[in-house]
Amino acid sequence: MRTAFLLIVRILISAGLLYLSLRSIQFDAIRTRLGSLQWNWLLTTVLVTFLQVVLSALRWRVVTERCGAPLTDREAFRFNMIGTFFNQTLPSTIGGDAVRLWLLGNTGAGWRAATYSVLVDRAIGFIALALIVVFSLPWSYPLIADPKGRWALLLVDSATVGISSAFLLLGAMPWPWLKRWWPIRHAHACGEIANQVLFNRQAGPKVITLSFTIHVLTIVTTWCAVHAVQATASFEQLFLLIPPIILITMLPVSIAGWGVREATMMVAFGYAGLAKIDGTMVSIIFGAATFVVGAIGGIVWITDSERPIRNSAIVPKID
Repeated sequence: MRTAFLLIVRILISAGLLYLSLRSIQFDAIRTRLGSLQWNWLLTTVLVTFLQVVLSALRWRVVTERCGAPLTDREAFRFNMIGTFFNQTLPSTIGGDAVRLWLLGNTGAGWRAATYSVLVDRAIGFIALALIVVFSLPWSYPLIADPKGRWALLLVDSATVGISSAFLLLGAMPWPWLKRWWPIRHAHACGEIANQVLFNRQAGPKVITLSFTIHVLTIVTTWCAVHAVQATASFEQLFLLIPPIILITMLPVSIAGWGVREATMMVAFGYAGLAKIDGTMVSIIFGAATFVVGAIGGIVWITDSERPIRNSAIVPKID
């Protein structure tokens, strides 16, 4: 009952945010823009989104090895595709992460190993995105003329730096009581694994490269969407605007980010002196491309006939 209630609330939030995003937009203008849609760029948007899923699977596979629950490339890709499908039906990325956890856990890898691998994979992606936002601040700050937009950007930067630093610092602390005190022992274990992955001579460079490439591909996806709707934003502007937008849309308050993404994109475009309708159109195309890739993941889920074959429980290597 409670789950159904929360789902309804999030659907209503998504619908409300979409309404707020679109209420000042002339729908005749949207229909005109959609009528002149560049289908070759739309297809490219979908293909780049698909490539992101592939690279995300490769990063997760490296993390699962460190957790003692290694996946093959094929398994990681299949589970990631299925997770992408559930991202389209449940709040933010939580639905997809929960499904990935469940699929890995059912292989016999152990539920703790599965949970840690998904959490660490998500945390590493967040840290990489936070670094992009922080290091681009000297250029993104002048881009935004509105004082409110500048304060919002600084707030996002401060929060991401603080959370990322605290997470890695917690994992680096050697105090034994951190592993026994139940409120933080799992966060400490995840932080420890994240440090082991990021600062490992073999795994670290690969994971870091994959993480930054995945986020750059998000910007490329948006750039393709800009061309698909014939908007005016340049790649440089998108490189500065999109990472903070992605951070905000990670909040699990709407279904698949719908509503939050449109509202944030519209506001960000407006702060940067770009047309708000362009932000809305680009966000819709971005969401549509993700939906198409998620639909392919749904086909993988429906047609998947494999069954778990591993039986031994494995625990994460956190010592």
